[in-house]
Amino acid sequence: MAFDNPRSTWNQRFTTPEYVFGEAPNAYLVAQQHHLVPGRLLALADGEGRNSVHLATQGWQVDAFDFAEAAVEKAKSLARQRGVVVNFTCADCDEFDWGESRYDNVVGIFFQFAGPDERRVIFERIDRCLKPGGVVLIQGYGLEQLQFNTGGPGRLAHLYADTLLADAFPDYTVLDSRTYVAELSEGKGHAGPSALVGFVARKR
Repeated sequence: MAFDNPRSTWNQRFTTPEYVFGEAPNAYLVAQQHHLVPGRLLALADGEGRNSVHLATQGWQVDAFDFAEAAVEKAKSLARQRGVVVNFTCADCDEFDWGESRYDNVVGIFFQFAGPDERRVIFERIDRCLKPGGVVLIQGYGLEQLQFNTGGPGRLAHLYADTLLADAFPDYTVLDSRTYVAELSEGKGHAGPSALVGFVARKR
């Protein structure tokens, strides 16, 4: 799978003492985590670990992966600071072993490095690795994000619509779906007014 942003670009971005996207978890994740079910959870493209570490503090058994070595090392450091265990893997979406019916939850926060073809494959892998009754939670930038220029991929084809996510998971019960504008304060990486899409659904 050929993504637009190579490892070297992200490693360079993450090779800094501060956490590029902050240490606090994503606000939508925190607001919607009550939909998640107990058990094993996958945090994909987890970056510096703010979301996986938070979920581990809340009692989930968390696996997380990211393809940037610098980000994974910072994620491990954050987990040690918070006194939790997260099973981190340095891998991209092709290299990671998703498994089949392995996870009770999958969380994906701003994994918009993939274009439409690559994104379709990722969604298929999410579906395959989720157990029946499992929950997927996704947060991303919406179609209006280009007018804000406050983060995100900067490419229309990489942005989300709520209908896009619903169509990607047709055999799911939608628990929350919204398109909205909010002020983000997630480190230097996500800061300012932002067009967002949130989606939570349970596999039937």
